[in-house]
Amino acid sequence: MDLWDFSGTLWRTFEVMGTLAFAASGAFTGVRKGFDIFGVVVLGLITAVGGGITRDVLSGNLPPLAIRYPGYCVLAIVTSLAVFGRPIPVLKADRTVAVLDAIGLGAFAAGGSMMAVSMGFQSTFTVVALGVITAVGGGILRDVLSGTPPLIFRREVYASAAILGSLVFIPARSIMGDHWAMYVCMGVTTLCRLMGIFMDLHLPSGRPKRS
Repeated sequence: MDLWDFSGTLWRTFEVMGTLAFAASGAFTGVRKGFDIFGVVVLGLITAVGGGITRDVLSGNLPPLAIRYPGYCVLAIVTSLAVFGRPIPVLKADRTVAVLDAIGLGAFAAGGSMMAVSMGFQSTFTVVALGVITAVGGGILRDVLSGTPPLIFRREVYASAAILGSLVFIPARSIMGDHWAMYVCMGVTTLCRLMGIFMDLHLPSGRPKRS
């Protein structure tokens, strides 16, 4: 196996880990909310593939990749069923899921940015927007469907990490090419998210003035 083959295999591994983490976080939310098995599976599935589907719809890449190549949907469904069947060990693994989620956030931000470029979009805003939508869109749908204030509005270094990673992707692509720029984007996004988790970093929040 040469370096290129190894790199591609590694990338697919990251995508699988991200899908597992996103599906687990969605199913995890459903279990906490007391949803039935269908609700848990729907939340897990929409968290895992919702961002990519939203990106594809907005960019005109139809039918969405998740529909054309349903392997990740199947993986998300199986993961959600596993969480529903054995919720107690998962409920004790918050930090592990958060770390895998950070890897998924980076992988999806990079994949969304690369998708934008491959479809001919050159605007920095468009590339970053599609990267961020891919990374956080599923989580937003999860929170809306479960009646939870979206994570990206709760001071977390989350969407901001994806924005920074997608921004770095653009100059990295001109320096080292598409393939390695994706890894740079993923690394920056994941690192920022992990720093937010382990160093307890938060974005400044607005506070209502007291009368």
